[in-house]
This record gives sequence, C-alpha cells and structure tokens, in this order.
Amino acid sequence: MGNLRVGLIGLGMMGRHHARVLREVEGVDLVAVADAYGDPHGVAKDLPVLHSVEELISAGIDMAVAAVPTGMHEEVGLALAAAGIHTLVEKPIAASAPAGQRLVDAFAARGLVGAVGHIERFNPALQSLRKRIANGELGEVYQIATRRQGPFPSRIADVGVVKDLGTHDIDLTAWLAQSRFESIFAQTTTRSGRPHEDMVAATGKLANGIITNHLVNWLSPMKERLTIVTGEKGAFVADTVTADLTFFENGTIATEWDSIGAFRGVSEGNMTRLAIAKPEPLRTEHEAFRDAVLGLRNDVVSMAEGQDTLIVAEAVLESARTGTNVKIAAL
Repeated sequence: MGNLRVGLIGLGMMGRHHARVLREVEGVDLVAVADAYGDPHGVAKDLPVLHSVEELISAGIDMAVAAVPTGMHEEVGLALAAAGIHTLVEKPIAASAPAGQRLVDAFAARGLVGAVGHIERFNPALQSLRKRIANGELGEVYQIATRRQGPFPSRIADVGVVKDLGTHDIDLTAWLAQSRFESIFAQTTTRSGRPHEDMVAATGKLANGIITNHLVNWLSPMKERLTIVTGEKGAFVADTVTADLTFFENGTIATEWDSIGAFRGVSEGNMTRLAIAKPEPLRTEHEAFRDAVLGLRNDVVSMAEGQDTLIVAEAVLESARTGTNVKIAAL
C-alpha cells in the first residue's frame, strides 16, 4: 500500500509547523495545501496554494489537517467529513459546543477518524507522567494543578485565553486523571483591551474526587508551562517547555528540628529529575493520527474528547460570568 495522501488547510503560524512535520513523517505524503489568504510563511514550497476546502478535497486526499481559525473549524470540518476524509482539527474542536457536537456527529456517522490537536498530551514529560501514574508510582492522586502563562500570541484573534490555552489544561488534566470534570469555579479578567478574556483562575473537581487548580493567562512577561500532580507518595512536576519531569518524594527521615517536626504532614524527601526520551510532540501527534487512520492504534484525542473539553471551557466562562460553581453534566 502506498503512502497516505494528506492535505493541509490553514497556512498560518500553526500550519507552517504542521507542513514541516508532515513532510518528515513516514508513511504520509503532503500533496496539497490551501489557504484563502495565501502562504505568508512559504509553506507550500513546490505545491500550488489552493484557496478553499473544496479545492483541497478535489486533490484526492485520504486525510487532512485543519489549522484554520477556530471560527472556521465547523465549516471546514463538515466539508471534509462529507467527503469521507479523516481529519485532524486544531484545538479547540470548534468555537461553540453546538458546533463541536455537529462535528462529532458528522465524523462518527461516516465512520471516520476525527481528531483534535490537543498537542500537550503528546509532550514527552506528560506521556511519561501518565504511564507512571497508571503504574502506581504516585499512589492515590490528590490534586492536579497547572500554570500556563506567557505573553500574548499574536496568532490568536477569535477566542480568549480559556478556549485557546485553557483547553490544553482541561484536556491534559482529564487525560492524566482518566476522569471527567464534575464541576468548575472560575474568575476571568480582561486587561489588554481585546474583546476576549486574557486571564483566568479556575478550580475544579473531577468525577473521581481529584481536585484541580488552573492559572492561565497571556499577560505574563515570562513563559511558564507546568503541571503538578500531587499524591500519597509525593509529587510529579512536568515542565512542558523543556519536557522535563521531576519527582519529589515524600520524606522518610525524621526531622530533628522541633519547630518543623511539629508539622504532622509529609516532609521533604529525595528529588529526582527523570531521564526520558524527548521526541517532538507534534511529530508524535501526527504519527498517532496516521496510525489511527491505518487502524493500527487509537491514541489520538478523539472529537468526542475534544467536545468534552470544550464543554468544560464553556462552563469556565459561565462560572466567571455568573460567579457560581458550575456543575458539568455527564455525557
């Protein structure tokens, strides 16, 4: 069997990275690219720049990557589903939960692989962390906390920080814990003059009892991407900027300092920065998408999972708007 023929629509900041990786992944050929606004980064190289999803479909592709603005996900995704094309849509799945559900239904009805580009799941530090949690290295998990802060990304114009960046943390938290969000309370603010929120603080509870905390903004002058998972045996800290994973073990040596010894909780133990392989997350994501299309494995972020993440993101915004703790209905 020959290589899978892949089309890419959306040649902006994310599209250029998708194009580069698609040209590197074995078993796929990038055969068509499209963007109604042209090719500002020279992504196409020797390929003609098509202007619409219809033209992309006409190129005879097996699978597609949609890196268009969020507001166009539904239109582009539905066209690709109708044409019978397996599709990876950049996160979030859509601009609204009703639009996301229409995408879920369209791909399911045709028996197609529909995936959402929540790339953090494929970060080496988080991949290793999930395996270690599953193997019981942390014991019972108590809390998952994330911090995702940095300067404003100029590529974003049609959604706020919750749907753009916050969806990363919603998805990775539920994935690490293997449990859906049950409730969320959040506060947001807008300080930059743009129409959407640019800072959020949220606390949540998962269906399995794990509590969560998320700080997300694009107003900070430093870049921070941390996931901290605390459990009965210690805490893992994953830095997804550097793909480093560190384990802070609960202490087993009694302290001789009386004022600290009065504290009846855990004490500091050994700290170990773990040696892990560090493949590029985007490449790992594309390899998983390729293998899902081939029926070899299924560890992509499904559209149903992407929809669940979007529902939680909208609950975050509802909580901030109403000042209430929002319950999230089970699917």
